[in-house]
Amino acid sequence: MPEIKDILLGNQKAGARMIRLIENNDRCAFDLLKKLYPHSGNAFIIGITGSPGVGKSTLIDAMITEFRKRDFKVAVIAVDPTSPFSGGAILGDRLRMQRHAADKKVFIRSMASRGQKGGLSRATKDTAIVLDAMGYDIIIIETVGAGQAEFDISFCAHSIGIVSIPGTGDGIQAVKAGILEIGDIFIVNKSDRPDAEAAVLELEMMLEMRSTQGQISNPSPGWTPLVQKTIAPKGTGIKELVDTFLSHFDFMKKKDLIEPKKKDLERLYFNSLLKDLTLDKLMLFMESSEEYRNVLQKIKSSSMDPLNAAEIMVNKIIRF
Repeated sequence: MPEIKDILLGNQKAGARMIRLIENNDRCAFDLLKKLYPHSGNAFIIGITGSPGVGKSTLIDAMITEFRKRDFKVAVIAVDPTSPFSGGAILGDRLRMQRHAADKKVFIRSMASRGQKGGLSRATKDTAIVLDAMGYDIIIIETVGAGQAEFDISFCAHSIGIVSIPGTGDGIQAVKAGILEIGDIFIVNKSDRPDAEAAVLELEMMLEMRSTQGQISNPSPGWTPLVQKTIAPKGTGIKELVDTFLSHFDFMKKKDLIEPKKKDLERLYFNSLLKDLTLDKLMLFMESSEEYRNVLQKIKSSSMDPLNAAEIMVNKIIRF
């Protein structure tokens, strides 16, 4: 069992043990999180999302290097897709960042999405609290990919970077998916491709059009979303990108947006916990309930229909 004092001192082994408890949904983890939570809230949390293949992991690897040049302690939570068959994850993102393994001020953890449609499980959010309490200045959360439901990252991060590459139609997809609404910084990676300028122009036009039409609900009022070019393997544009993320955080501080953002994130986290704890209670009821087994038998024998059966069980669960 990890000691709270060791986690607060930034002990990586203690932190790793704590995160393992979280991943295993161990009851002890919840009790430890309650003690750690008052010590969190100091880190700058960056969300990086985008379609598979746009180079998110390579981009984050380069960002780690730039943040370390400035002496920031950096933690990364790389969320990988979960197998629908085994429940496991590929966890390949950490392999791309191995050159930082010897750096004691870098902590990289790959985690499974656990089938969450937005790409983030509660374990990801809980892990961010642990890393925050451990004293990491920057926490980067890399999500599985962008799509119609890829909005959970906005429940965790102060700044969100949307990564795309030229020639894939990502700009159009961004509009269709509503991704423009959650992005603070838009990154055109692999910008050494010939159609990079066209991709940048397309994104800028979409942002301008939707802004003037009042269709974007800006997560940072007064902040104009920016489009930046990078070539991650070469480190091109990475310094400027890190500058922009830090500028956005400074902007939020100067405009007194950090505290409202924190309260908003706490509300969303509370709702997420409430759903998960309610589901835990439901599963406990189903495992131990004779009534549940009886109702299943009645459905099987056609003596009760599923609609009435569900209503009866919900009323029993509320009293459980």
